[in-house]
Amino acid sequence: MALKRSKPTLRAELLFNLAFLAAAALLLGVGTSVALAAVSSGLAFPLVLGIVAADVGVFIVFGGYLVTRHVLRPVARLVDAADAVASGDLEARAPDAETRDFALLAERLNRMTDRLLDAQSQLVRSEKLASVGRLAAGIAHEVGNPLGAIGTYLEVLQRRGGDAEVMAGIRRELDRIDRIVRGLLDYARPQEDSLQPVALAVVARTAFELLRGQGALKNVTADLDLDEGLPTVLGRAHVLEQVLVNLVLNAVDAAPGGRLVVGARRWHYEEGTAPPRRASDGARAAFPRPGERRPPRHEFSAGRLGALLFVADSGPGIAPEDRDQIFEPFYTTKPPGRGTGLGLAIVARAVYDMGGVVWVETAREGGAAFKLFFPEAPR
Repeated sequence: MALKRSKPTLRAELLFNLAFLAAAALLLGVGTSVALAAVSSGLAFPLVLGIVAADVGVFIVFGGYLVTRHVLRPVARLVDAADAVASGDLEARAPDAETRDFALLAERLNRMTDRLLDAQSQLVRSEKLASVGRLAAGIAHEVGNPLGAIGTYLEVLQRRGGDAEVMAGIRRELDRIDRIVRGLLDYARPQEDSLQPVALAVVARTAFELLRGQGALKNVTADLDLDEGLPTVLGRAHVLEQVLVNLVLNAVDAAPGGRLVVGARRWHYEEGTAPPRRASDGARAAFPRPGERRPPRHEFSAGRLGALLFVADSGPGIAPEDRDQIFEPFYTTKPPGRGTGLGLAIVARAVYDMGGVVWVETAREGGAAFKLFFPEAPR
């Protein structure tokens, strides 16, 4: 934004160049008067006529150059970008311009295209969710009944003295299948209850104390970092608690014996400022927009005041190439048998349903920092 503010406006650029042209015409007029005084009367008229013709020619050429450079060329670039987007090329972007007005217009056009891309991805996501919902319902019916029957036969085998180790292995795998089916249903099931004002500090503290009371945090050094004066957001408190519980349990698994931080703070978007800081850093939190052509989804909340929840750990973190896929169903970085790949997908679905956004970055502790942003509730 600072660079755009340092650019001249279209009005200032045109006025400056026209003033320069007027000054040149004035000097030319003075020079013409001096030249007329030095020549004979017979040459005066042809001289004046030639100078006027040259003056008009310079005005036309220079004026045409100004209009082409500062108006027609930027407009043509914007039209080309708009035509490309209209024809379906949502990767097309309007180039930057020399003047502040057209640079701002290009930025707005690119932001609109980014939002179209986001809307398109959300439409694809909705269609995928509908397909997953139908698939999950079918699986729950077709697989659930055989699972129940297998469980019954397993109990019969146990009563008849079956091998305990084999029985335990079968039971473990049955429980895993059951978790996958339930996870599919949780991922695809729409939330029908309405959004209500939620105090994120209360939700974060409740989830943190619940896990601490259950002993889930005994293997890590866990801290709660809550900012004061957090804005109220719209959401579902019980769903947010479950989201935080899932993220914290993942962090505990990723950083055994390490450190874990659960926090919340006021948060808003500003360009060209320092990265978000912890509440204890004593600086206002903001997020810098990077220079990539297509921004991450969380940047579509640009300019909105709200609250940021985060769960950070000192584990191995998430590789950059995995960060765009980590919230997709069945995508997991855990070893086989350790996870279904649905936990983070359920988290992302819940957050998006509440109007928030979620992403992952590198934590200050060295591991992964899962961040959830929710805009402030209207008053």
